[in-house]
Amino acid sequence: MFKKILIANRGEIACRVIKSARRMGIKTVAVYSEADGDALHVEMADEAVCIGPAPSSESYLRIDKILAAIKLTGADAVHPGYGFLSENATFARKLKRQGVAFIGPNVLAITKMGDKIESKKLAEKAGVNTVPGHTEALRDVRQALSAAKKIGYPVMLKASAGGGGKGMRVAYNEAETREGFASAKREAASSFGDDRMFVEKFIEEPRHIEIQIIADSHGNTVYLGERECSIQRRHQKVIEEAPSPFIDEKTRKAMGKQAVHLARAVKYVSAGTVEFIVDSKRNFYFLEMNTRLQVEHPVTEKITGLDLVELMIRVAAGEKLPLKQEDVTLTGWAMETRIYAEDPFRGFLPSVGRLVRYQPPQESDHVRVDTGVYEGGEISIYYDPMIAKLITYGNDRDEAIAHMRHALDGYFIRGVSHNISFLAALMAHPRFQKGNLTTNFIAEEYADGFDPSDVPHDDPELLVAIATAIHRAYQERAAGISGQYAGHQRQVRDDWVVVLGGKEYGVNITCVTGGYDVSIGEERLHIRTQWQLGQPLFQAQVNGSLICLQMERDGAGYSLFHSGLRADVVVLNPQVAALYALMPEKVALDTSQFLLSPMPGLLISLSVTEGQEVKAGEELAVIEAMKMENVLHAERDGVIKTVHAAAGDSLSVDQAIIEYE
Repeated sequence: MFKKILIANRGEIACRVIKSARRMGIKTVAVYSEADGDALHVEMADEAVCIGPAPSSESYLRIDKILAAIKLTGADAVHPGYGFLSENATFARKLKRQGVAFIGPNVLAITKMGDKIESKKLAEKAGVNTVPGHTEALRDVRQALSAAKKIGYPVMLKASAGGGGKGMRVAYNEAETREGFASAKREAASSFGDDRMFVEKFIEEPRHIEIQIIADSHGNTVYLGERECSIQRRHQKVIEEAPSPFIDEKTRKAMGKQAVHLARAVKYVSAGTVEFIVDSKRNFYFLEMNTRLQVEHPVTEKITGLDLVELMIRVAAGEKLPLKQEDVTLTGWAMETRIYAEDPFRGFLPSVGRLVRYQPPQESDHVRVDTGVYEGGEISIYYDPMIAKLITYGNDRDEAIAHMRHALDGYFIRGVSHNISFLAALMAHPRFQKGNLTTNFIAEEYADGFDPSDVPHDDPELLVAIATAIHRAYQERAAGISGQYAGHQRQVRDDWVVVLGGKEYGVNITCVTGGYDVSIGEERLHIRTQWQLGQPLFQAQVNGSLICLQMERDGAGYSLFHSGLRADVVVLNPQVAALYALMPEKVALDTSQFLLSPMPGLLISLSVTEGQEVKAGEELAVIEAMKMENVLHAERDGVIKTVHAAAGDSLSVDQAIIEYE
């Protein structure tokens, strides 16, 4: 067995690998950029080596610097995590030459499967179902248009070396093919150093389902069930679960066998994932094979009871798999949501900054948190904006969802925007709860973006009761403050008027042992809680059910966060309520004459000049942020008055790029 493993990665996956290695008694080495000097994975590892400046191209992607760190520390194996160099054949080859084990597949598998064009050809030879398409690299946009017309719209333009949704565009017509081809090609070159593109049929109403495999060097390959990854935004997975609510045992077995055949065709060793697209009739087609650990691997671990990282380490050390196909059992149900530093109310724009408050839910048999951050840490512009992966487990799907909803309610983050409200809304969505999923789910259900109005609370009286209980606690403290005249001590009333969503609720509250009893009309709510003033999480038993919500004092009222909803509540005495009126809306600054940067990032290109006339929908600029290209289009016809930025500029949020006449 290895004595020391260097993790050629950062963030939550580096921390995840360190945990398994530590349980196995193996020492670990972290590598880090100058921006990650205080990162959690650096603190957790036994040793740490700085490998360069913040940009990944100057640190985490520098093979020479990682090789130097290996030599410096005497590591005898490398785990690449996912992303960065995890599917880089050159890196694996150089490690082998130096006698250092690569905890991943062989160079042949990485090379063949890392190229989407070659992998599709190999899959066809191995008898794996494939999607119709043009599998040769496209020379130019003209050939892309020709191939798309032959295949029939809609089509998917894909980078041959792509992954993680980068270098991918869906096109429904020639105009979208032209724009998508150019944009995806640039993105692929920037992300992978390989701008080759191909095109294939886009299957409508598809599900994205993948098969986890694990193989050793002794000829043993098994599949560990499937994962449902259909909830995606811009081809990036948002929610994953195992098993799939759609796949039956017959289909699971057929998909698993094809995944194993493909793995054996390239003499695969290690953990890997074969991804399929599945239509409404359970016909499935090969998409790609990821020759690495997947972000969503924890849901498979929860339902199989296996540690995939440990298995990867053991087979890389030459050990045999400790199980055969007939030993694999799938028990219960697991969910994973990806907590990102992004603002769902502003088109999911990335958010950067310091985690002023960070309090994840408590881990248990039902809740797991994989993270690489901590309170006081920073979310940087240089890397993926993931804060954590939240995983829940239950005996069935409904129970896993219930645990996830409760855990999301208790995930407290301040300092950066985050997508927890959106994830909570997805979990509460009736269509999601029924398991009626496709990769178009988010686009269909939130066609105009995500808005607070998309998250109506199913029990406003619950929020009213809790707000009253919180207010009563603050009033009791105020009444107990010293300095009042004898005989004139402040009395705390029991009757209140609560304003929520423009509606008034008459409330009566009584203090009882361990909490409060609240009456709202005919509704009776018994609140039992150990909550104390100043705590951001209000946890209680309400009529016997466990409730967790986040609260903040907001001026004269309270802001409550629950099930994806922010509720602004005001608690008033009846006399004040009679005079209460909402504040008039503030007049917003008119910025319609400007094109403002919607995110922090790098201005890749400008498509216009001063004095130029533009039409609505025309491309104006391209901004790269978090390794993704974002094309900005004109929202109306106009004439460019002034250009305030130039290609190569680093932009901040709302920085002016263009001014119209």
